[in-house]
Amino acid sequence: MPTKKVAAPKVVAPKKTTSKSSTATKRPLVYSIEATAFWTNDGQILNSLIALRDALASMPKSVFNYHVSARRNDFAHWVEDVLADAACAHELRKAKTSTTAKAVVVKHLRNYHS
Repeated sequence: MPTKKVAAPKVVAPKKTTSKSSTATKRPLVYSIEATAFWTNDGQILNSLIALRDALASMPKSVFNYHVSARRNDFAHWVEDVLADAACAHELRKAKTSTTAKAVVVKHLRNYHS
């Protein structure tokens, strides 16, 4: 009788993670003082990227368009000048909607610890 060849089970080594400690690469979240807080034209007062993220989540289009146009981006200027996050500001300048801007802020919040 012929014998069947049985393939040996494939052994897969677990993937090695090369990521550094999450807190080692993160920096503290920046909060602005009252004098440098961002005031939206509908009266909201923002003092951090978290506050900006939350505001963008429910921001009326008219408010967003007041602060972001082809010629200016108030959010990007504030994030760069007050919150000192040039990379986030650079990406915010490309955002044309509050949804896209919120996604940018969420992405950059991963670089911070509170």
